[in-house]
Amino acid sequence: MLNSNGERKLSSVQPPNRKRNYLFATCLFLLFMQAGLLVSKHYEDFNQPSTPLPDFNPSNGAVTEHPISTLIRNAEQSYRSKVLRQSQSLKAAVKEYQRRYNRPPPRGFKEWWEFAVDNNVKMVDEFDSIHDDLLPFWEISGEEFKRRATQVGALPSIELVRVRGGISSIINVYNNYLEDGTSPRSHGFNRMIQKFVHKLPDLDFPINTRSEGRVLVAWEDHEMKNNKNSTRDSSGGPTSMVGDNFVADWQGVGSVWDAWRRTCSPGSASRRLFSSMKASSASNVKDYLTTYDQPNASVSSPSSDFTFARDTSAHINFCDKPHAHFMQGHFFSDWRTIPVLYPVLSPGKAPGFLDIRIPSHYYYGSTARYTYGWDPVNLELGGNDRGEQPWDQKSDKIYWRGASTGGGNHPSGYSHHYHRHRFLRQASDSSSHNRTVTFLDPSTAQAVSAQVPVSTLNAGALDVAFVAAADGETYYDGPDGLRRDHRFGNAASLGDHWGHKYLLDLDGMGYSGRFMAFLASDSAVLKSTVYKEFYSDWIQPWLHFIPLTTSFREIYNIHAYFSGPSQDAMTATNLTSSHRDHLFRQGDRQLRRIARAGKHWKKTMGRRADMEAYLYRLCLEFARLSSDDRDSMNFTL
Repeated sequence: MLNSNGERKLSSVQPPNRKRNYLFATCLFLLFMQAGLLVSKHYEDFNQPSTPLPDFNPSNGAVTEHPISTLIRNAEQSYRSKVLRQSQSLKAAVKEYQRRYNRPPPRGFKEWWEFAVDNNVKMVDEFDSIHDDLLPFWEISGEEFKRRATQVGALPSIELVRVRGGISSIINVYNNYLEDGTSPRSHGFNRMIQKFVHKLPDLDFPINTRSEGRVLVAWEDHEMKNNKNSTRDSSGGPTSMVGDNFVADWQGVGSVWDAWRRTCSPGSASRRLFSSMKASSASNVKDYLTTYDQPNASVSSPSSDFTFARDTSAHINFCDKPHAHFMQGHFFSDWRTIPVLYPVLSPGKAPGFLDIRIPSHYYYGSTARYTYGWDPVNLELGGNDRGEQPWDQKSDKIYWRGASTGGGNHPSGYSHHYHRHRFLRQASDSSSHNRTVTFLDPSTAQAVSAQVPVSTLNAGALDVAFVAAADGETYYDGPDGLRRDHRFGNAASLGDHWGHKYLLDLDGMGYSGRFMAFLASDSAVLKSTVYKEFYSDWIQPWLHFIPLTTSFREIYNIHAYFSGPSQDAMTATNLTSSHRDHLFRQGDRQLRRIARAGKHWKKTMGRRADMEAYLYRLCLEFARLSSDDRDSMNFTL
């Protein structure tokens, strides 16, 4: 509830200062409780002091804190600070907006603030993703922005959600469809804006109907100062893009990588064509350790397998390391990208793409395949999913099931490099090749390492399999080779996942649509991705989920930290079963804490209302960018 100044109203009668301070302290306490940040007693005896400690050095056994403990503690502190600094009044929110973006908020900001407060939206200031996505469009005029938003709807796989007179409709210009036959992504966006669409001016929202990112602008064209208002009739310009020159896929001409590398500066390695290409080789198909960050495939040392991601942001500079693009399937999409700065709305994007992020229709809708707790019989959301199991009855193995997707096939012959294939070959390895597992000896607090056969680690830590040989003909050795090199299992429903403490979330053709469902369960999520989504500013890695690098090398050390090292590792380091039980109890408490924090985040910050608030604010910014007089679309108190 708001007062006349747009503040969150606590009471109709203002208490004395002493009582007000007491009430404020109580609210802060409740806020921490809601965010799941209070440190419980069983965690305090495991967590290390908050004073800075030297880096964990597994090669010399230095006495120190395990790096995962440090990451978890820092994540809690960072997230606590973020929650506490959120604005508590409209005036404060306007001031914070001005501080961050050096301009006033858009018109309608007061109504948005009231919507956010009425719906108990907690992250009222964290919308840097919207600012970052829209920043390039400030270099073109409002008239040009509005024209491009409408014009791009004539391209294949782009649909328009059109707002006229406060009412929205869906149009597929390319196929001349109106509502019927249009994409679920457009319908999802349309449903998300219904609570505030009547407050929007007339606008066209271009929706990407594909899962892949679409907008890749060459480095030379990214500087818009010389052509802010141009309609550019040259090949590839806005006018010609909607004509006969644009085709839906690459059709043997160009590729996503060829388009992407042009986003790099002219002097980069990726712009030097010879260094950015190499022949696909099947000779190292089983060598899953050969990645962009670890070129020596045969090496598995304490340092090589003991590097942990701070977050899921892509740390690969593809401009400087062009060979790394072979490890990511989105560079091989068959669907053609758009080489002009068009305002295309997409559910996720990899580095280099200029799409504008929106919440996924998978997250907003309710389906048996993508929604935790969905009752397909009564068509309603329940509490816990019917497949959910008590924590102590869950398997300690890292669980994943999915199809052998992960990228397109243009050019062909590279699918064995893709992220899902690499991980499945690693998990399917039954050889005696050793991997290094490092952990703390609980009796001495010394770092100890053990060489353990990968077959033993896979059997004890991983339960992963392909369930369908999708696009098997694109594999270098065909469908038979795909089944030979990777483990396959039976199809699994969403409910089958809830019997496991660890759920692995991997990219597919694009972002993963199951992430929100995984978070909503009572399991801890490991996530490996190169995509950023709308919630990136709101969620905290190592608090709400466990980030995993795209090399997957550290996965055995993550499992050893939370579930205890394998018996082979204990024997090799002369540790007893009581030592292992001690490590398991401590790690399992932290793992369950992450599972609970992720579940609570989904209930409080990953709700439909939060997605609506995100889109509401994006629509206001979109409306201002579409105006011929943008200053007239500013909000002032």
